[in-house]
Amino acid sequence: MPMSDEEVRAVAYQVLDYAEKLRSAVKAPEIPAPFANDAKFLQYHDDCLKLREILYAFSKGDLSVNIKMRGFTAGACKALQGNLRHMTWVVQQIEKGDYTQRIDFLGEFSKYFNSMTERLRITIEDLCQKEEALTALAVSLQEEAKRRSAVMSELKKSEQKFKMLADQDSLTNLLNRRAFFSFAETKVQIMCANQQQCCVCLLDVDYFKRFNDTFGHIEGDRALQHIAQICQRKLRQTDDIMGRYGGEEFIILFAMRLEQTYEAVERIRQTIEGTPFSLENGNTTPLTASFGISVILPHEVEDNAEALRVAIYQADTALYIAKAEGRNQTRIAVEAPPISSNTTP
Repeated sequence: MPMSDEEVRAVAYQVLDYAEKLRSAVKAPEIPAPFANDAKFLQYHDDCLKLREILYAFSKGDLSVNIKMRGFTAGACKALQGNLRHMTWVVQQIEKGDYTQRIDFLGEFSKYFNSMTERLRITIEDLCQKEEALTALAVSLQEEAKRRSAVMSELKKSEQKFKMLADQDSLTNLLNRRAFFSFAETKVQIMCANQQQCCVCLLDVDYFKRFNDTFGHIEGDRALQHIAQICQRKLRQTDDIMGRYGGEEFIILFAMRLEQTYEAVERIRQTIEGTPFSLENGNTTPLTASFGISVILPHEVEDNAEALRVAIYQADTALYIAKAEGRNQTRIAVEAPPISSNTTP
């Protein structure tokens, strides 16, 4: 039955009301019941939803949406999408340093965008010129700094060399006697402040005069270097201090208890005994050494230098006993407290 004009108008108003809601509402409205099965209305509904999705994606900067619709509106969206993609590419080129890029499809925006790009080009060129001038100045300053640094480096090397010569025994590269006492006094002070024991050990190469008489003083010097290297390999580089005491005598300050010191000294003595010395002619000859140990007890120390002097005297006495009893052995000063029964000197 044909609809009356009023009925047609009512349906038209219902469609327009739905279209208005579809255009302006945040959430798409439900399809009115009379049109739920109408193919044309459903097609219109789908097209409007797709258009909403396209416009929403553009509003968020998403230009990847695939526009499959046809018609004027879809064509306008595709044109806008293409223009925005091209503008994005232009901005990327400018970001890479190409300031020749221009756009001409966005009216007034294109005019001001191109003007901004031109000003940016001029500013960048000006900055590049200033940068070149500053770079040249920086290079000049760097060259001057290098020259001064080289001079300072040579001065420091000279200073270090003279300091090393002042502190080092030229034959063995160990601390000389003066430098040993300086470092050892500081170490004794630290150990006593922490209520920790430390020990002094004197080492004397056995029958060294006979060795020199037999093989000569040059071989004697090499033998002392041989002994010094063995000792250094067995010491803790950051805790123990070793120096040349004089002639064929060496001195070591061990930053540990008497029991540990005795074991460490015995390892050194056994290594020296078990490592024959290689002469220049290719032959080898055995070397041995005698050792004397004394302990510095923190609660008995009032003067660091005096405590070190007394400990050296006691270690020297113990060394004399070791030599008198046959050499190639370690003796502990009688003034030292007894060590545990499982470590027999």
